[in-house]
Amino acid sequence: MSDANSFMDSSETRSGVEREADLIQRFRKQVQHAQTSSDYFKEHLKHIDPDSIVGRSSLCQIPVTRKTDLKAIQAKAPPFGGLTTSPVSSLARVFSSPGPIYEPQATNEDFWRFKRALYSVGARCGSLVYNTFSYHFTPAGFMADYGARALGCAVFPAGIGQTELQVQTIAEIRPDIYTGTPSFLKILLEKGSELGLDLSSLKRGIVGGEALLPSARKFFQDNNIEICQTYATADVGLIAYETRPDQGLIIDEDVLVEIVRPGSDDAVGEGEVGEVVVTVFSDIYPLIRFGTGDLSMFIPGQSPCGRTNRRLKGWMGRADQTTKVKGMFVHPEQINAVVKRHPEIQYARLNVDHDEKHNDVMTLECEISADNGELMAAIVSTLRDLTKLRGEVVYVPTNSLARDGKVIDDRRKYD
Repeated sequence: MSDANSFMDSSETRSGVEREADLIQRFRKQVQHAQTSSDYFKEHLKHIDPDSIVGRSSLCQIPVTRKTDLKAIQAKAPPFGGLTTSPVSSLARVFSSPGPIYEPQATNEDFWRFKRALYSVGARCGSLVYNTFSYHFTPAGFMADYGARALGCAVFPAGIGQTELQVQTIAEIRPDIYTGTPSFLKILLEKGSELGLDLSSLKRGIVGGEALLPSARKFFQDNNIEICQTYATADVGLIAYETRPDQGLIIDEDVLVEIVRPGSDDAVGEGEVGEVVVTVFSDIYPLIRFGTGDLSMFIPGQSPCGRTNRRLKGWMGRADQTTKVKGMFVHPEQINAVVKRHPEIQYARLNVDHDEKHNDVMTLECEISADNGELMAAIVSTLRDLTKLRGEVVYVPTNSLARDGKVIDDRRKYD
């Protein structure tokens, strides 16, 4: 589609020159705002003259604040480390992601700007959105919920789990749009088929939290469901969204995205892979040059859908060892905490892979000194408590794991 009704507003089709001038102007204003309103950025940006920011080449003078630093930053001044501009009492909600890392929600409509992605797949006033993103601890469920409500859609807040009850609900209330992870949608469709239930009302949807594999996309197409990916984080909200299969993800109009060399403040060359760094124009949470830890690259040209903003190739891995499993980040610090709780573990490594159905699975390999018969179950419980995810534990021979500093080994393939 390329008619005017395909676009939420005119910003999606403006010229690159117009968009870039607007983004740089908003960036300067955000620096000024953060310097006067955020305790963290008062210090972080104290040597920055906003007027010196005249283009993207000027941005590298501002050090990147990385997601991997947030836990330490927040620990110094709980809960947000001085990054916010308002007290907790003025917020709508506070969320927690694994780490733990805390995220605010302001009271304004569509705080995470998710309605643009939903609009692009056909969500309109009168649509019924079946939202299976989690509403527990993390903001994922609320991101999609608030975006849908901002468009005038009704939302069924399904969350995750209770598969049989969920497919019965879908068959009865007949939603037309799905939001959630692709793996859970596949589980729902397979369960519906097994039970002989009609889930054909689901015609389109947006997915996130994990990679959309080619095999999964084909499965959805075979079930007559048009699925597009989103790229969002709990800190930033929507970063980019897909409108056509395998055509990249279009950057949201209300963020400034850079690709920088991992561990540096400098942009990569054109066509190179690097860390996704995002600036958000939020009054409450003015993240400036925020390093997501995700790897991606800009792809050349314009989307065939008619939107003119730049596109990201998609998620291409992590710049550090932190990885995402079933939509949840798993940090090396969490695995080290498992080891500390069980002194019998001499060395450990978490392996993340796909099973035969392309679902995310994680296995903690442990070299142990002794097992009293109850140790393995205790380690499994600790792993679940600290990561909020289920994982297996296997014992391996002493000194069989390489001492290469790797705590998490992500073995998943996305070919």
